[in-house]
Amino acid sequence: MPPSRASRLAPVIEMAERAEREAARSLGRCQQLLTQAEVKHGELERYRGDYQQQWLTKGQQGVSGQWLMGYQRFLSQLETAIGQQRQALEWHLNSLNKAREVWQQRYARLEALRKLVQRYQQEARLAEDKREQKMLDELAQRLTTPLQR
Repeated sequence: MPPSRASRLAPVIEMAERAEREAARSLGRCQQLLTQAEVKHGELERYRGDYQQQWLTKGQQGVSGQWLMGYQRFLSQLETAIGQQRQALEWHLNSLNKAREVWQQRYARLEALRKLVQRYQQEARLAEDKREQKMLDELAQRLTTPLQR
């Protein structure tokens, strides 16, 4: 008996499952990288706030011109780092969205294949039921027909 349509799709489903799992892993990695970027951005923002608070405290006591120049230079570098981290955050968010889209497509394909296999299996069961019913009907007819000589 030749393999059923459903069983012939088994390798395709396995490939689709592997592709979906890999897309899910990629999505997880992207989420993890985004979370790390968010944490780093938050740390930089808090550090800037602390540094600015330091300015307020020191400023009330009086500061030298050299200290002020160093403060401004460092604050400028910190602003640059925050801007770069914000860009990294946006990049990771875009990567996450793309990875989510890929995963959704692969998941949808896998589900469509699974539904197709279910339909093929159901059709095969119905065909088998019809075949069995036909055999039973023929057998019943033979049993009720008198033997002819």
